[in-house]
Amino acid sequence: MRAAEAIRAAANAAPGGIEATHLDVMDYVPSAFRKMYTEFYLKLVNKAPALWGYLYQASNDARPDSTMQQLRRGLERLNTRTLMTAIEEAQPDAIVCTHFLPAEILARAIRKRGFTTPVWVQVTDFDLHRMWVHENMAGYFAGNEEVAYRMRRCGIPSERIHVTGIPIMPAFGQALDRAECAREFGLAPSTTTFLLMGGGAGLGSLDTVAERLLALEGTFQLIVLAGKNAKALAALKVLATRFPGRLLAQGFTDKVERLMACADLVITKPGGLTSSECLAMGLPMIVNSPIPGQEERNADYLLEQGVALKAVDGPTLEYRIAHLLAHPDQLAAMGQRARALGRAHAAADVLDHVLAKPASTP
Repeated sequence: MRAAEAIRAAANAAPGGIEATHLDVMDYVPSAFRKMYTEFYLKLVNKAPALWGYLYQASNDARPDSTMQQLRRGLERLNTRTLMTAIEEAQPDAIVCTHFLPAEILARAIRKRGFTTPVWVQVTDFDLHRMWVHENMAGYFAGNEEVAYRMRRCGIPSERIHVTGIPIMPAFGQALDRAECAREFGLAPSTTTFLLMGGGAGLGSLDTVAERLLALEGTFQLIVLAGKNAKALAALKVLATRFPGRLLAQGFTDKVERLMACADLVITKPGGLTSSECLAMGLPMIVNSPIPGQEERNADYLLEQGVALKAVDGPTLEYRIAHLLAHPDQLAAMGQRARALGRAHAAADVLDHVLAKPASTP
C-alpha cells in the first residue's frame, strides 16, 4: 500500500494533469476472503514464522499448473470480481500493481478476456517470488540489479525490466536539515542518535529494549516509535523520566522522515519499504526478526551491501550498538554506502516509464 501511495503521490506532483487512483484489492473482496488473506497471514508470520517460511518457498517452487495453484487462482478470481468491475468502470490508461494478487488477476484477464490496458508490476522487496511473474505484463520494476537478473531468468524479456528501486514517498527524498529537525523534537543535533522502529519483535517489549540500550556506556540519544501501541508508548514515557534528555518516545506520526533526519542508525525489521526509506535517507540499519521469506532476503541484501548489521536477540543488539559507538568511523562508512544505494525518486522513475510506454498490451 505504501508503494502504491508513493506512485500516486508522484503522479499527482507530475506536470500534465495526470489522474492517479489507488485501489486497495482488499476493499473489493468479501469480508471472509479479506479475513483469510490478511489476518491469517499476520497470525502466521507472528505465531508460526517457520511455517510461513516453508510456505513461501514451497509456493515459489510450485509448478504454475499444479492442482493447488489452479485452485488458489480460482478462489482468487471468484473473490475479486468486484475489483475487475471497478477497474473496467475506471477505464485507466495504465495500471501499476504493487502486489502480486492484482497482477495475477489482470494477467488472466489479458489472456482470457482480451483486457487491453497495459499492466505494470512493481516488486516491493529485494527478492523475487515466482507469484510476481506473469506473461503479457507491459513491464516490471525491480529494486536492484539482482532482482532484475532473476526476472530475466524467469523469462521476462530484458526490455520490459527496469531497475528503479522501490517507490517511497517524496518526503524521504527531501534535503532535511538535521539541526532544524532535532530542535523540533527537543533533541541534541550533534549527539549520536539511534531510532528504534516498530514492535521490537524478537527483542522484547519496546520499553525493555530501550532500557537495556540506555544502560550502555557512551553518549547517545534514543528515539523510539511506538506507532499506535498506546501501552508501549505509556511505558516509554515513564522510562523517559528516568533518562531525561536521552529518550524520545513517539507515538503514531506522519513525520517519520523528520525523525530519520535526526538519526545516525535505525533499528528495524527489514521490510522492503522501510529499508528503502532508510537507504534514501542515508541511514544504516540494525535489522531484527526478519519474516522468513521476503524479509530474510531483504536482510541478506542489506548485509551483503554493508549497510546493515543483524541482531538475533537483545544481547546481540546491545553488542552491535556498543560496537558502533566505539567505532564511529564504521557507522559513518555504513551511512555513506546506504546513501549510495538509496533511490529516493523511484516512484517518479516508475511513472516516467509508464507514461513513455505506448498504451497497448505487449
